[in-house]
Amino acid sequence: MASSSPDDVDRMVAARMERQSVFERDPAPAIHFVLEEAPLRREIGGTVVWNRQLERLLKLGRLWNVTLQVMPTKSDAHPGLDGRIELLKFADGTAVGRGDGTFNGRPVSDPRQFRILELQFSAIRAQVLTPRESLAFLEQLLGEK
Repeated sequence: MASSSPDDVDRMVAARMERQSVFERDPAPAIHFVLEEAPLRREIGGTVVWNRQLERLLKLGRLWNVTLQVMPTKSDAHPGLDGRIELLKFADGTAVGRGDGTFNGRPVSDPRQFRILELQFSAIRAQVLTPRESLAFLEQLLGEK
């Protein structure tokens, strides 16, 4: 793995921090995340870093405009196994989406193509833990250490 220069690391951290501002916007956007269970169990960076990541997810998952759900590892195959699916709907009625495994990963705004991504996301949501169960799952992971 190639190492990054200190300037590259600074730019990546600044970009990540800027992305976090989405949670503080007014009006706040409705945000829905589905996370796979397996990476949530992987203690990358050590226990302290892992605990902080889980605590951050819990904090975000408790925000009124955020829905966070966990896909259990024991779930059946689902469209998200091909990678991320991202859907953005705007106040003016327009929408854009992309899926790593759909339409060659390119962004789509055509309503029919967008609907395919919505259906894939719906299929995923049919298998996930409820928001309450998902937060309880994260709390359980934190309690295991």
